[in-house]
Amino acid sequence: MLRIHGAARSRAVRTLWMAAELGLSYGHNDILPRSPGTRTPEYLALNPNARVPTIEDDGFVLSESMAINMYLAKKHNSPLYPKDLQGEARMWQWSLWETDRLDRQITTYANHTTALPEAQRDKATADAAWAEIEPAFDVLNAALGKAPWLAGSDFTVADLNVAGALFRGLSMDLSRWPAMAAWLSRCWDRPGAKKAKAMREG
Repeated sequence: MLRIHGAARSRAVRTLWMAAELGLSYGHNDILPRSPGTRTPEYLALNPNARVPTIEDDGFVLSESMAINMYLAKKHNSPLYPKDLQGEARMWQWSLWETDRLDRQITTYANHTTALPEAQRDKATADAAWAEIEPAFDVLNAALGKAPWLAGSDFTVADLNVAGALFRGLSMDLSRWPAMAAWLSRCWDRPGAKKAKAMREG
C-alpha cells in the first residue's frame, strides 16, 4: 500500500498529481513543511531531513518529489515514463534543471511578493529571485516553442515535474513567455492536475 506524507500545499502536490495520473490508491499523511508532524521520531526515521514529500511503498521509503514521481511512473509501467534512452535522459535533464533554476527561486519570489504578510516581504530578495527566474523562463519558453512537451511528443514525467513545481506560475503574468504559458495551462488542465489543485486549494 502506498502512503504519501506531505500536504498538497507543499512540494507533495507533485506526487499527489502523479498518483492521480496513475490512478493509484494511497493513504495520505497531510502534514505541512516545517510542521510538528515532520519532526516526530516516526517521521524522522523515514526522512531525517524533516522534509516533505516522503512515500512508503510496501516497505520502500523514498523522498524528493522528482525522484518519487520517476519511481512511481516507472514502477507502474506508465507511458508517462519515457521508454527510449534519450527521452529518459531529457526527463532527467528537465527535472534536475528545474530544481536548480526555478524551485527555490520561484518560492522565494512568491513569498516576498504575495504569500508572506506585507510587513515580512523584502523587495530586494524578490528582485534577486526574479533576476534568476527571468532567464530560466526564457530557456523554458524557447524549448516549448520548438516542441509541445519537454521530453518527446507526449506529456511525460518531465512535464509533470516541471509544471508541478511551477504551480505559482498559474497566478503570474506570463505574457512574455507565450509558449511556456500555453504549456503550463495544458499541463494543469489535465484531470490528475485538477484533482491535485483542488486538494491544494481546498
